[in-house]
Amino acid sequence: MKTSKFLAATALSATAFAGMAQAEDLTLCWAAWDPANALVELSKDFEAQSGHKMNFEFVPWPNFADRMLNELNSGGKLCDLLIGDSQWIGGGAENGHYVKLNDFFDKEGISMDDFAPATVYAYSTWPKGEPNYYALPAMGDANGWFYRKDWFARDDIKAAFKEKHGRDLAEPKTQKELLEIAQFFQGREIDGKTVYGAAIFTERGSEGITMGVTGALYPWGFKYENTPGKYDMEGAVNSPQAVEALEFYKEFYKTATPPGYTNSYMGESLDAFKSGQVAMAMNWFAFFPGLYADPNTGGDKIDFFVNPPQNNPGSTLGGQGISVVSYSDHKDAALEYIKWFAQPDVQKKWWSLGGYSCHNAVLNDPGFKDSAPFAGDFLEAMANVQDFWQEPAYAELLLAMQKRMHDYVVADQGTAKEALDALIKDWTEVFEDEGKL
Repeated sequence: MKTSKFLAATALSATAFAGMAQAEDLTLCWAAWDPANALVELSKDFEAQSGHKMNFEFVPWPNFADRMLNELNSGGKLCDLLIGDSQWIGGGAENGHYVKLNDFFDKEGISMDDFAPATVYAYSTWPKGEPNYYALPAMGDANGWFYRKDWFARDDIKAAFKEKHGRDLAEPKTQKELLEIAQFFQGREIDGKTVYGAAIFTERGSEGITMGVTGALYPWGFKYENTPGKYDMEGAVNSPQAVEALEFYKEFYKTATPPGYTNSYMGESLDAFKSGQVAMAMNWFAFFPGLYADPNTGGDKIDFFVNPPQNNPGSTLGGQGISVVSYSDHKDAALEYIKWFAQPDVQKKWWSLGGYSCHNAVLNDPGFKDSAPFAGDFLEAMANVQDFWQEPAYAELLLAMQKRMHDYVVADQGTAKEALDALIKDWTEVFEDEGKL
């Protein structure tokens, strides 16, 4: 899948696991998607070296948060290891769901300095930025873009675009250029078929529209608080820049997406692109290896770019850390898996199989940028990522944003300023209930 020099199998002596307890069955829980399949393959090395047997519980993304947060909140023993979303780290730490890993890391010589700082901050620490670690960075990810390189290269399309906009058709350098390109392709006929501008996220039920809208909010300079940790949202969440960005996303939805595209997230974006409906699409870097390998729309027909800046660079953070669940009866064996997974050779193989390593031994390798057509874009995106609230009340905060954004963008209710004002009220109530305000 990747033209990486890391394709060589990991050579790890079984003596590294000498003196272990007897073999145990471990269950690792995650979302059902391409990287999870890569992790199953990678974990065969751990099974061979440790004697432990790995089982996997993979839940489709739309149901992943509900299923796993219910499991944690009930003290369930299904998962020994959990690759939980970045936003769960606050609840995982404060509610005692995740084992604090500091003593284990110290004992085993695992240093967080060996991982990309943005991923340690986002996936591992609580309170944010404090050296208290509840996960090992496992899967780096951000929301990026891909496009029909073959369409962009056609002489007739290039000429029509230049005539309309007075510049060459190329990867957009700003959010506004992105929209211009999408609008240019909207309703255009290519090879006898009507195509549309872009597939963006509009899904209401889980997290989709929030992950999409923030792809515009962050490049406009959106902040959740004026002062980090103070929950002072007035003038930040509803700033003039935030209003402009939200209006922009609504215009994008109204003028440059396929018809009936009212409730779309990862799967719908992939489908729209692979079926030849759209010129561009947003989605997580996690899907880029599979997109590049697609026999119909991959290879020389596809290329990739970072979420464009507007007032500043900004990409919506995805990705996860791997945690040991405190209710597990197999914590020692689960910690062995963490120790194994943290090794540079294992991390290199993880990248070669289609996982997104956060380890500096992989990311800082001189050959990394050339190891896949999206590798350089991934590094650029991860240098400017921003995440949603990671508070213990994350689920309530997300539900509020999902409703307010979908009501405004898709259901056409009210103004952008009214939507953001209402969101501040919703979030203020949550933080008051939590005793944070």
